[in-house]
Amino acid sequence: MERTLYEADHEAYRETVREFLAREVVPHKDDWDDERWIPREVFQAAAEAGLYALQVPEEYGGSGVTDYRYRMVVGEEIGKVNAISFGVTLGLQDDLFLAYLLGRGNEEQKKRWLPGFASGELIGALAMTEPGTGSDLQGMRTSARRDGDHFVVNGQKTFISSGIMADLIVLAVRTDPEGGSNGFSLLMVEADDTPGFERGRKLDKIGLPAQDTSELYFTDARVPAENLLGEEGQGLRYLMSHLPRERLGVSNQSITTARAIYEQTVDYLKDRTAFGKRLVDLQATRFTLAEIETELDVAQAYVDASVVAFNAGNLTPVEAAKGKWYVSELMKRVVDRCLQLHGGYGFMREYAVGKAYVDTRIQTIYGGTTEIMKEIIGRDIAGR
Repeated sequence: MERTLYEADHEAYRETVREFLAREVVPHKDDWDDERWIPREVFQAAAEAGLYALQVPEEYGGSGVTDYRYRMVVGEEIGKVNAISFGVTLGLQDDLFLAYLLGRGNEEQKKRWLPGFASGELIGALAMTEPGTGSDLQGMRTSARRDGDHFVVNGQKTFISSGIMADLIVLAVRTDPEGGSNGFSLLMVEADDTPGFERGRKLDKIGLPAQDTSELYFTDARVPAENLLGEEGQGLRYLMSHLPRERLGVSNQSITTARAIYEQTVDYLKDRTAFGKRLVDLQATRFTLAEIETELDVAQAYVDASVVAFNAGNLTPVEAAKGKWYVSELMKRVVDRCLQLHGGYGFMREYAVGKAYVDTRIQTIYGGTTEIMKEIIGRDIAGR
């Protein structure tokens, strides 16, 4: 089905993205996975090329692009070259971290930090999850108490994406133990200048090896009160308000990866033969491909509509939750079926489908599990 999402400017930008990836990412991405690290310099190059921190306003050194369709283009092109670890790290900045700094930061905070993101020199992380608390944000135990012109922070965070390389961390803390949903706040933690803050181990994941994920520890860590993001006590509301963009980002990653793996699988099946025929000419294979392509086209229509709604400021948390769980689960099914169609070669790391099988498994979990997404939707249905 022909898509109508993009205009001429988006397609021109696509060529810029392709050129950058061919030069700066494709020759190195496998080495990054082997080394379990992406050099910081590539993010500076991405910023210079216009791929990193897109929405930072011009007055802070950025391009001020708020049209989410440009993020979609970046995601699609990264999917085509199977640079999943790089794509996730890049997406964390635009779809997650910067949404908080841009949306909740005061003018002084923006002047202090946004130029570093516009140049690609700074990398951010969002620290919500704790060892005993995942999607239940109100169960957070990391605390911050006011002490003069500082907050004193104690607690632990885990599964923090880019936690090792991050320069700046949006930290969710409990500032009022008796405040209920109004007892949480967000602090901006400067990683190199915060006594009492310590990075833990770099977690050993089954996929996304180049994209670092870590534990963070706070032991009487002193964070300047001026680093409070937004208003004290409003942290939980801020977290909830930014979830639609985060979940749209996962939908974007999921549909683009699924489409890329599917198209590469079709090419593979056209080249391989069995019983005197190309694999693509076998009826069982064609039926499987017909099912996958139909599901991808239907899901793509929902994702594209979600992008249009987001640009208009109308994408609701429930609509984003629907896309997040459905498209990420679809991606999981598509990658699994495509691996099966590759036979033994699908289990080899040198084939994109094999790497995608482990690299993308997390997408039904992070950003809110499939089960939590269904609970959000179910509560909305019950409350109508």
